[in-house]
Amino acid sequence: MTADPVTEPMAQDPVDLLIAFEEAADTPIRPEFIEGMVVVAPQPGNLHNHGASELYFQLRSAGFRHAGFGNGYRIGLKDERTRTLVVPDFYVQLRTPTEVDEAYRRVHKGWYPIELLALAGEITSTNHEIDSGPKYRSYAGAGVPVYVLIHRAEGVACAFSDPVPEGGPSGAHYATRTEVELGRPLPLPAPYPALDTSVCTGADG
Repeated sequence: MTADPVTEPMAQDPVDLLIAFEEAADTPIRPEFIEGMVVVAPQPGNLHNHGASELYFQLRSAGFRHAGFGNGYRIGLKDERTRTLVVPDFYVQLRTPTEVDEAYRRVHKGWYPIELLALAGEITSTNHEIDSGPKYRSYAGAGVPVYVLIHRAEGVACAFSDPVPEGGPSGAHYATRTEVELGRPLPLPAPYPALDTSVCTGADG
């Protein structure tokens, strides 16, 4: 589910807006704020969760000890307003969060700085346009070096690299794209291993 885009400056910080959404929900949710919209992803099925955990495990097994899942990340504007709040399905951080990073998280009520991310990964659900559009532009605009997209609806896996943040939120993009059929190994930029995307094939039950 998504709320209508916000086109005017918000009096309420999006962090507080998402807290209000969480408190009003009948079931546990982890909403995001992307391009002026509150985005509430459908409850993930077993295949989605299995795929995310397996891809995380592949990265961790390859020696990337800062691989993980579950953290939320904030993209801020120069005037300190919040532009974007995202929760990747899996990721690799550049480092273990420092005391400064943890202080940032406390100030922003649970959200780490996007600058921590070296790689962000998403596995699409029924609202796959969010991952292939707004999230793609958000990660590129923030300069996240690598974005991995498992696009189940189109049956492809993509690795994007060389972010081009110029052009504002709507024009940000990645200069390099590698695409394979879902189920085949997906080459990633060095130093990452190729990912076995067969763990993301099948149907949610």
